Amino acid sequence: MPPKHPVRFGTLLALLARSWRAELDRRLAHLGLSQARWLVLLHVARMQEPPTQRELAQSVGVEGPTLARLLDSLEKQGFVKRLPVPEDRRAKKIVLTDEVQPLIQQIEAISAQMHHDLLSGIDESDLQTCLKVHQSILKNLNRS
Repeated sequence: MPPKHPVRFGTLLALLARSWRAELDRRLAHLGLSQARWLVLLHVARMQEPPTQRELAQSVGVEGPTLARLLDSLEKQGFVKRLPVPEDRRAKKIVLTDEVQPLIQQIEAISAQMHHDLLSGIDESDLQTCLKVHQSILKNLNRS
């Protein structure tokens, strides 16, 4: 039986995600990066292996042509390189340049401080429960 007062879980989750990104964007504003740019850089920096352009588009949640324009701009700034994939001539791996590493370190430090600020005062066991719930939902979504 559905609850009398349905929890608007999806709405709250979407609001939280948007607000989290907006706050990080505000804290990173002095670096002169748009949200789209720092988001792409962070995703590449945090991935185990250099992603293909297609993998990065999926990870960031943008369409291929949108990402291609962002990567063109980041490449012109000397922040990323596109490397050929030997087994697929059409694919390109996206790698960060040495030049962008100090900027990535700044982004990561600001992100870590925000993480600390926003999660302070929340019990560790509550956070772990929240993470488990999120992982379960993602698992269910991936089965769909």
